[in-house]
Amino acid sequence: MSDMSDEDTNVIDDKKEARVNEIAASSIRSGLAELELKTSQVLQRLESVKATPMAVNTIASPHSLANTTADTAVNSDKVLAVLHGDRKAPSEILKSLELLISYTESDDDSEFPLPALDDVSHLALISHSIVAYLSHLDRSQLKRITARIAGDTTHWLGALFRFVDASSSFHNDNTEATLRTVRLAIIARCPGYLEGGIPALAHPCFYISENTTPIRLQYACRQLGIPLDAIRLISTNNTFGTMDLSVLQKQIQVDLAGQRTPLLVVADIGDSLYGYVDNLIRMRDICDTYNMWLHATGHGLASVACSQGPGLISSVVDSLILNLGSWLGLPSLPTVLMHRQQKNDVSAVEFDHILSKRLNSLALWTSLQALGRDSISGRIHVAFQTCSILFEITSKCEGVRVVSRAPGAQSSTPLTEIINKPLDINLLFDVVSPVVVFQFDGSVNISTAMTSENDTKGPDLTKTFEKNNNASYFDRLNSWLGQILQRDFPNFNFEVVEHATHGNCIRYCPLELRLGEQPPTAENIEQFAENLESHVDILRATIKHKATFIDLVEKNGVLRLVNLPEWAGMGGVRFVPEGWETLLTDQAKTELNKLNMNLVEALKTTDNAFSLGEGSDGLICVRFGMVTHETDVEELLDLVVSVGKNVQENSRVLDTMSEIVKKGIETAIADLRRETEEKLWQEGILRHVPVVGRMFNWWSPPPKETGVKGRSLNLTQGVVESTENIYKYHMQMSGPVNQLPPNKSPPTPIVQTSIISSTPSSSSVSSLLPGNKKGYVTTSVAVDEATADNADIDNSAISNNNNYDSSNA
Repeated sequence: MSDMSDEDTNVIDDKKEARVNEIAASSIRSGLAELELKTSQVLQRLESVKATPMAVNTIASPHSLANTTADTAVNSDKVLAVLHGDRKAPSEILKSLELLISYTESDDDSEFPLPALDDVSHLALISHSIVAYLSHLDRSQLKRITARIAGDTTHWLGALFRFVDASSSFHNDNTEATLRTVRLAIIARCPGYLEGGIPALAHPCFYISENTTPIRLQYACRQLGIPLDAIRLISTNNTFGTMDLSVLQKQIQVDLAGQRTPLLVVADIGDSLYGYVDNLIRMRDICDTYNMWLHATGHGLASVACSQGPGLISSVVDSLILNLGSWLGLPSLPTVLMHRQQKNDVSAVEFDHILSKRLNSLALWTSLQALGRDSISGRIHVAFQTCSILFEITSKCEGVRVVSRAPGAQSSTPLTEIINKPLDINLLFDVVSPVVVFQFDGSVNISTAMTSENDTKGPDLTKTFEKNNNASYFDRLNSWLGQILQRDFPNFNFEVVEHATHGNCIRYCPLELRLGEQPPTAENIEQFAENLESHVDILRATIKHKATFIDLVEKNGVLRLVNLPEWAGMGGVRFVPEGWETLLTDQAKTELNKLNMNLVEALKTTDNAFSLGEGSDGLICVRFGMVTHETDVEELLDLVVSVGKNVQENSRVLDTMSEIVKKGIETAIADLRRETEEKLWQEGILRHVPVVGRMFNWWSPPPKETGVKGRSLNLTQGVVESTENIYKYHMQMSGPVNQLPPNKSPPTPIVQTSIISSTPSSSSVSSLLPGNKKGYVTTSVAVDEATADNADIDNSAISNNNNYDSSNA
């Protein structure tokens, strides 16, 4: 056998190396595929979890993680939770997690607690698992993969958002990104910061619009040991809500004169609740003059992805924040900070690698590829278009005021006309509006409505319902409108916000999407327009009638106006019978509450617009809800008065009847006591002595028909009668048991005691009985001899042929 040549040996070695590499690659593919499969299965299980009420959840798994957590929370001050000693299978652990997710105490009607996943969001979630898996690679290989993924993501985002030669970092939220921005600004201005720390700073100053929340900057200052007074809130222009740049320049000069170092200006590009946009070009000039870092943040930055013409934003700002997870409705995408590269190469690179978790960009890397550039820009374009349409709808709705910035407020140019032109930053941000904030404000329209009706008798509604004089009431109206819109259009994500000047407003922002959400469709917007007009029409009618309502109530003798601070309807009234206000004792208040509660129950059978309310004094009242233009307020109030009087009269009848029954019982007891005493003296005491009385009665039996007669209350005549006729002729029973001939009336009872003279009734007792007809109607007090001896009568022994409830007595 001849020896192999060197060439053959090299070929064999190459094949072995290729085989080894192939095995390694296949194992990686197998591991990733298995991870993807397992993760997908878990996500599908969690996605299918249904909401479960707390009681059902507790019964279903008393030893579940949910109950363990609850028990631990309750007893946290006594004992510490102890991990179980035995091992649990993964399926059992996942089952505990599913039960914990299904547990809910909210009133939400959603069947599934977790939203559904589409392909892109599913891929984004799987990417987080892969990040944890890849972190176990060899350090050099991990560094190479991370550099490639983060580099690709940075280049794609730089091209999409016109920020060339950019560096990037990936963060959990805007707060961390702002902290990173402050450090970059410090390094750019104070290179000695990395070596010397805080002493290298000469009292830094940061400038931000008063419309933008300073919480993120405050967090950065606390983390870096910088005093909070370094943050300068700059006042805004009243016309457009933007930062007043003349005030900014004056403040910078004041700080320079005070030996301070102006470092950072934060530009608001739709970051505030109301979508205000600062002038970036002028800010850039100011920052260049004073060697400051210009940072931009806000939803308006998303519009750069829609621009197709040439131009760069990196020539204007030093850094910006991109919230792609919110803009695209994808889960857990990191917040991206894009910034210009530092001139201090060594320090900047080291600083960058220490702070950035570069591998977190994998979710972005996969999602950007799954969507593509056209889909991303298309989604963002649709979001801005819906804002423009909603602005037009709300601004044309009578009685609605739009308090957010109008799209194209200064240029009046639509977005479709400028996206293909060279990028003009100020023009683009002026044309787009990321939010629409509106509120109901009907004060302007009331005078017009009243003029058209020529109502000269009613009060001056323009003065009565000016929003400045009734701000809290209009806040309640807008809260009601916001809740109605949230219920009818959940995919719009309306929220009720409080404006510092205008009060409660309704806010719409299509760039704050939750998982799996998309901007509303054209059909949704059309339905919204119709719905908004109908509900605003109800609000207009309600405030139009409210002044008439107040005026009529104040003139009414038995109605009192009730202030309801949390009620958005027309108002509240209390029915107070004449003379009651002078006798408002605790007992009278209880009776008044009972009267108004019965009044509300009676009114509800007529109209569901009435409801039960409670004033600040704790007394019950009748609440009037929203009304329409056709509603006759005077007729409604007349209905309340008439029904209230009927309820009062019925209450008076019941009170009188109860008084009659009470007097009857007292009379019967007195009669029975008297008869018992008379019988005792007539028969002798010996008959009632134990043992002796039995012997005496055997020797000399007592005569029959000498026992104490029971008593019955005859409501028709108002007398207490003895009951011999009832037991003899069965007069309270129906049917053939009646022993009286049809042409013969029963004899007069032996005992008859009148009680009418002592009752509060001023007419015959029979007139108090509703629907009473001629006939024998009695309320019997069935009393035997033993009861008579005790002289104690139970109210439950009272029975009434007219179904009178003895409990009312």
